[in-house]
Amino acid sequence: MADTQRPLSPHLDIYKWQVQMATSILHRATGIALAVGTLLVLWGVFSLASGEDSYNQFKTCIGSPIGLILLFGWSWALFYHLCNGIRHLFQDGGMGYAIPQFVRSSWLSIIVSIVLTLVVWAYVLTSGGAA
Repeated sequence: MADTQRPLSPHLDIYKWQVQMATSILHRATGIALAVGTLLVLWGVFSLASGEDSYNQFKTCIGSPIGLILLFGWSWALFYHLCNGIRHLFQDGGMGYAIPQFVRSSWLSIIVSIVLTLVVWAYVLTSGGAA
């Protein structure tokens, strides 16, 4: 390879991690997680339509610790993708592009998604919905 004395383009080890970068990556990752997690929801719907035995098998799998972790993660992905999508709608309207506002709205989408997930799961677990 010829030595052209051109600078190398920056790579991931050059950039400093910021919340804006993390929220952008998380938005894409949660979109993928929602698409894959929808298969769990479809499994539940189809097992419900298939009869009691099929639905009891689904409840056993999804009620296991791994199933509950998957549902918890899927619900957080749903709330995060929703909150960050609303943030993007405001940005598409031309609001929130100043760096302090951008950082604040990034943190807000993370915090609100965690709070919403905890509120929903607190309700589910206290009302006996996960039994």
